[in-house]
Amino acid sequence: KPGEQKHSKEPSSLQCMHLAVVACGDRLEETLIMLKSAVLFSNRRLCFHIFAEDSLKPEFEKKLREWPSSYTKKFEYNIYPITFSVGNAQEWKKLFKPCAAQRLFLPVILKDVDSLLYVDTDVLFLRPIDDIWHILKEFNSTQLAAMAPEHEIPKIGWYSRFARHPYYGTTGVNSGVMLMNLTRIRNTQFKNSMIPSGLTWEEMLYPLYQKYKNYITWGDQDLLNIIFYFNPECLYVFPCQWNYRPDHCMYGSNCKGAEEEGVSILHGNRGVYHDDKQPTFKALYEVIRDFPFEDNLFQSLYYPLQSKFLDTVHTLCGRIPQVFLKQIEKTMKKVYENRVIVYLGANHRY
Repeated sequence: KPGEQKHSKEPSSLQCMHLAVVACGDRLEETLIMLKSAVLFSNRRLCFHIFAEDSLKPEFEKKLREWPSSYTKKFEYNIYPITFSVGNAQEWKKLFKPCAAQRLFLPVILKDVDSLLYVDTDVLFLRPIDDIWHILKEFNSTQLAAMAPEHEIPKIGWYSRFARHPYYGTTGVNSGVMLMNLTRIRNTQFKNSMIPSGLTWEEMLYPLYQKYKNYITWGDQDLLNIIFYFNPECLYVFPCQWNYRPDHCMYGSNCKGAEEEGVSILHGNRGVYHDDKQPTFKALYEVIRDFPFEDNLFQSLYYPLQSKFLDTVHTLCGRIPQVFLKQIEKTMKKVYENRVIVYLGANHRY
């Protein structure tokens, strides 16, 4: 009707792939490099959901506006304050790393979002998000989230050796890359160790934390492990190349999927992008950080990466450069081919 305000979503937001991240403290640069890696390689439109402390919001807006329009047209974004809907907000905020527990509340906050990929700030995409997004279609009727194992080898895994609380499977799962069907999470009654009947996701979070808070080490990740211990049918486990961490190579190569296909998503936990303990991880981070958006991917990203890797061969992770390079080379070839096809199509004359 004339003068009536529209509340319908834009068609683009219905079609896009939703990516969420939580940034507090000194995580601004890491988060921007992660978002940059997502935009560089993905095909479909992206919707970023950035949860950040109030002091970081203007910086995010300023930096994202500086990106060239050829890339900013590939995504839209929203920046949200840090909020916790149940329990003590200060307690949640201090759980493990600053604000990390925010990810537990995504199904409650993002009520209009059906599915979502959550990642930690220290993640880098080495192939299109489209490829992990397709895993949502592989969920069976009971699965509502997907994560990778915390370790491939139980005898050197953290949970299998030290955990004092229930955890998923034989090695637990790592929550740094988590694919979620939020609609299913909101509609499910979860089995738990507190009452015989089921609880909704929101009802369960604070009582579960209160019950296990003296036994958890890794904060919200431990809570997710406890939830999926009691509800194993709800979890889809994807292979280690989708959440590749220093643990996969620092004790010798133990991620077969990455050996075969290359790393799909790199997770530089333990602060390895910012020290010299794992120079292969640091090399990838710095090359993506320093890549000028409009430059040639091979000349300004892949070749500098190869060169940096030559300096890392003395390390256990550096001895297997093909694991780090295989997938990103394949990805860049596809990006290049797509651009050539688009260019030729635009200039084709009959």
